[in-house]
Amino acid sequence: MIIRKLKQIDKNEFDGLGRNGYTSEKMYAVDARPINDDATFHISLQQLPAPFVKNWKTTAGEITALNHIIATGHSFGAYENEQLVGMAVCEERTWNNTLYIENILVAEKYRGQKVGTQLIEALISHARVKQLRLIELETQNTNAPAIAFYRQQGFAITGLNMKLYNQENSEIAIFMTYQL
Repeated sequence: MIIRKLKQIDKNEFDGLGRNGYTSEKMYAVDARPINDDATFHISLQQLPAPFVKNWKTTAGEITALNHIIATGHSFGAYENEQLVGMAVCEERTWNNTLYIENILVAEKYRGQKVGTQLIEALISHARVKQLRLIELETQNTNAPAIAFYRQQGFAITGLNMKLYNQENSEIAIFMTYQL
């Protein structure tokens, strides 16, 4: 496996990564309670009665937008025999001196084989060279496998957005950061 800077991605390469989505048997439930002028939030990992499955399609326009981010030089790809098997598309945010992970995806057949770990290690190394203060990302409370993976990599839950997603699925945005 070779990790190197990602130059560009085309629709065929992106589609070659396979399913864009996840299945989760658990979710992080968020209990938000206003108390007078204060508020408390409690986050707990809960077993779901049935697996939560989420899949989405990435349009050609979204791939174009990803390529604009890739062109800034902060994204990495994982290659096996010159075939893209994983990617981390990131942008530097100078206003707060961070590296933001816009998209990370590993081909299903390569999941569980440390490809994601190698991509995160490359991002950490890159962010340190750039003297950034942290790496940040956003995922869904329903994506317990991703949250577990990021926590194993040293990320911590540092924020919530209760209204970012359509509330009919009870999805909440969870923000995570890696302190450099």
